[in-house]
Amino acid sequence: MIGDAGVVERLKARHPEAVEPMPAVDQPTVRVPKSVLLAVARYLHDEEGYRLLIDVAGVDYLPERPRFEVVYHLLNPDTRARLRVKCRVDEDEAVPSVTEVWPGADWPEREAYDLFGIRFEGHPHLTRIYMPDDWEGHPLRKDYPLRGPRID
Repeated sequence: MIGDAGVVERLKARHPEAVEPMPAVDQPTVRVPKSVLLAVARYLHDEEGYRLLIDVAGVDYLPERPRFEVVYHLLNPDTRARLRVKCRVDEDEAVPSVTEVWPGADWPEREAYDLFGIRFEGHPHLTRIYMPDDWEGHPLRKDYPLRGPRID
């Protein structure tokens, strides 16, 4: 496993009822509720050294509720330890933006918004990044039409 396995225990000690360790074969992984996401992000950045946000990804679990999962891939550049943090959010909810902790989250959060429709509360400029502004729908959602809209 590529990572500091102890970070999960330290994180769980910090937020005992909010951190859920998840099974993974490649790196330590936790799931946290959106209510503590920013606090967890600040702790990981400031105290654990996860100063690099590698990526933010969206996952659509339709028909499950909450429907979406936002996945943050983090790196501690000093130890090369990796960590995956997951947060579930439903269609009618927003997840807090982590751009204040990791400014590099700006574009990947916009990508998740554009392609999945996941909203990030507090994002400095949450607008479409790939699709035209007047595009209807979000192409990576499982219920998006397979052929897309008619263009003719």
